[in-house]
Amino acid sequence: MILTGKFSKRTTGIFSITADPITVRLWQESDRPFLRTLFLQARRKAWPWLDSADWKLEDFDAATRDEQIWVAMQNGHRVGFASVWSNDNFLHNLFVDPQYQGGGAGSLMLEHVQQRFTSTGSLKCLVRNERAVAFYQRHGWHIEATGDSPDGEYYLMHYRLR
Repeated sequence: MILTGKFSKRTTGIFSITADPITVRLWQESDRPFLRTLFLQARRKAWPWLDSADWKLEDFDAATRDEQIWVAMQNGHRVGFASVWSNDNFLHNLFVDPQYQGGGAGSLMLEHVQQRFTSTGSLKCLVRNERAVAFYQRHGWHIEATGDSPDGEYYLMHYRLR
């Protein structure tokens, strides 16, 4: 199943342009080089307080091993991805190319993932990543607990099926 959506991206205070539909599909091996680069760049932008000197392209491979990966596409371009540990309904990664953020790809991928949950969904989000915390809360996720990781304090968030 491919999920599509059409969103408007505000380009100035006066005008807006309606973008072509965004689609979400299962990943293919040919996506790997782009997704590696996206994973590296998007983490650097989302987590500027962390030391990224040792991060490398291959981190994507380890971070998504044995996970189901979904890719957001717009105008033939990969604009983001989400990876899920399906057995636990655990959203492990959701990243949108920084130049496409705010255009609806993240919301569409999140909705796509949530529709596949078989029970309560969960994720961990770094407390300092305030934009992401607010994004998940706008989409029905709730903070259940806090914890510590090598990257800092995180929220354990849940999404309950309706």
